[in-house]
Amino acid sequence: MTNSTTPSTPEGSPLAAFRDQADALVAQMSVEEQALLLSGDGWWQTHGIERLGLAPMVVSDGPHGLRKVVGAGLEGSVPATCFPTAPGLAATWNTVLAREVGMALGREAQASGVHIVLGPGINMKRSPLGGRNFEYFSEDPVLAGRMAAAYIDGVQSEGVGTSLKHFAVNNQEFERMATSSDVDERTLHEVYLQAFEIAIAQAPAGSRPWSVMSAYNLVNGVHASEHHALLTGILRERWGFDGFVVSDWGGIHDRVQAVIAGNNLEMPGSGAHNRQKIIDAVRSGGLDPAVLARVTAELVAVVLLAHARHRPGSTFDAEAHHALSRRVGAEGIVLLKNDGDVLPLAAGTRVAVVGDFAKAPRYQGAGSSQVNPTRVAYPHDELVALLGADQVTWARGCDGEGVTSDDLVAEAVAVAQAAEVVLVFAGLPDSYESEGFDRRDIDLPPGHNRLIEALAADHSQLVVVLMNGSAVAMPWVDRVPAIVEGWLGGQAGGGAIADVLTGRVNPSGKLSETFPVSLQQTPAYPAFPGRDGQAWYGEGLFIGYRHYDKRGLQPLFPFGHGLSYTRFDYTAIRTSAPTHDVDGEGMLAVEVTLRNSGACPGQEVVQLYVRERAPKVVRPERELRAFAKVRLAPGEATTVRFELGQRDFAHYDIGLHDWAVHPGTFDLQAGGSSRDLPLSAEVEITARRVRRQPITRRSLVQDFLDRPGGQDAYAEMLHALGFGGLLEPVEEAALAHWSPEQLAAKRKGDSAALAFANEMPLYKIPAMSGGLCGDVRIDELVRAFGG
Repeated sequence: MTNSTTPSTPEGSPLAAFRDQADALVAQMSVEEQALLLSGDGWWQTHGIERLGLAPMVVSDGPHGLRKVVGAGLEGSVPATCFPTAPGLAATWNTVLAREVGMALGREAQASGVHIVLGPGINMKRSPLGGRNFEYFSEDPVLAGRMAAAYIDGVQSEGVGTSLKHFAVNNQEFERMATSSDVDERTLHEVYLQAFEIAIAQAPAGSRPWSVMSAYNLVNGVHASEHHALLTGILRERWGFDGFVVSDWGGIHDRVQAVIAGNNLEMPGSGAHNRQKIIDAVRSGGLDPAVLARVTAELVAVVLLAHARHRPGSTFDAEAHHALSRRVGAEGIVLLKNDGDVLPLAAGTRVAVVGDFAKAPRYQGAGSSQVNPTRVAYPHDELVALLGADQVTWARGCDGEGVTSDDLVAEAVAVAQAAEVVLVFAGLPDSYESEGFDRRDIDLPPGHNRLIEALAADHSQLVVVLMNGSAVAMPWVDRVPAIVEGWLGGQAGGGAIADVLTGRVNPSGKLSETFPVSLQQTPAYPAFPGRDGQAWYGEGLFIGYRHYDKRGLQPLFPFGHGLSYTRFDYTAIRTSAPTHDVDGEGMLAVEVTLRNSGACPGQEVVQLYVRERAPKVVRPERELRAFAKVRLAPGEATTVRFELGQRDFAHYDIGLHDWAVHPGTFDLQAGGSSRDLPLSAEVEITARRVRRQPITRRSLVQDFLDRPGGQDAYAEMLHALGFGGLLEPVEEAALAHWSPEQLAAKRKGDSAALAFANEMPLYKIPAMSGGLCGDVRIDELVRAFGG
């Protein structure tokens, strides 16, 4: 055994102090004890090794609130603060706030004796039908990655670890344990891995997650839980991850292969079943003891860290956390529409509140993330508290499943007629979206739509308040003056909604996902969900706003959209230089100036997108690269500074298997949403070290054209093929007597011949040239140009 069974630890990692101790402990363990540690002790804790003083470690669900289960299984958790779910938190676009939520979760975990919180989830929202979209931040990897990094830093600053999930390409619930997410290499890196990379590789070493959870699904035919290229090649070797990998619950396929791939902990425990397989594999030579020791030591190091950071006897302030949940909920609410300034509600306004959700709100998702809240605030009651009981009336309108009747609709219309403004609460019941199944469509319950249509036909001052975990269709959108997206706003969501409706809080939320007009407009339609064991990601890079922008589609509400009770004017954009060398020292600075031109204080999310003007490969029209949230008083202006580096202009090159930049002109676009970008600046991007795919026998003749010295090789290929004359200038006199038809035919023929030659693979040249340029010469050129 070497001196260290664990991989190198990044400088600044909190695990560095425990590596030697972990190695020493593992060196004293038998194979049986190591195998014991790699499987959970029941559902929610690891095994300990009492003779070595190694205590068990406790884990708990908790993306938007701690769900410490009392006993085995999934039922019966201790009371905890239920914060807004991931879409609501992401809609704040506020990393400082995300860190505050993380800190609160960390304090509650300490108080409950939990060492690791199983979250956050940062899978991309490939389709609005995804059953667990309410657990995920965004359709964009930069927004998701930055929010996750802040959340992780907050939790772990309190001495509690996180488990970033679900790694990787976990985007559907239908047959989730048996379906392969089949995705091309470039899309995998640019879309589905990038958020994980931001939260791991691009985060300070001291703020990286202690754990990563492997997904249920297969990735390109290999189970994620035993995917060596993902768990070791990318996660550890490329990104420098030094924590442990845990399976999703029941996500192990082949335990020995999972160990070899770098999956440290199986959860829940499988007793002796898989433990014996590990032991047998070591004895038969199928599992290298050094590999087993390394995988065990990676887990043990985190166990040691977790106990060193644990604070027995901790408590938390439930009222303060409820207030934080209310603040987060309000900041994540998105004002989608506000024609005629129906909102905020003026003092003394007579208000009719309609909908079962107003008194029995849906404020969280269902499944493994379901929290037992410390208390719940109801929108109706919170509105009464702010407006006065004499100003608020209520009609049920429909039941909790969105089912209505003629009598319920008639009652709602009658109540609405006596009010100046009508607030109708609608959304998705638990039966419409949950872990374990995907949505069938993006429609609200028929009863909700019927109720809204009836009220809209009878009242001009109608506000629809939505409670849902993902995008929904709104067939009545043109007949409703105001729409408020309240998300699944957590236990204080009722108060948060009341704060925004009454103007106590100026809405500043922005959509973290595109709202489509219809399901048919979405990127993965009709191929979602994948069936028969295969989910083919044929839309490639183009999910979310990338899809709508590239195809010129107008969504219902675009990514990044959100209104305010004030107005922000974007006035100037400038860069630190007109040209930037991405291989040089320093970053490209971009400054964006904006002003609050309205009458009340407010917050705005400044979004910066990058667009390659003439890409050599297919790229999205624009991609979010930076954002910042600023608070401005009326009349106040500010300048936001962003810094862009090499990766902000790069794409993933499948020939290099790495990121690369093509020098050229890029547009920097800034504004308040992906479809509202009033400011633009151009910058010329250069690179001292232009990385190109190596020339191989499968390269094309035209690939020589962008290589230093490649023009001569290109000409040699064309002459060998008999097309050398295409490179020679033609004297005008020689064509003087040609008719226009003859000239057109010549141009057409030359163009076709050149295309035929340009796109020919090098390995075909010997045969097509009749041996004039043989295999030996082709191999010489391949070696000369780096193949």
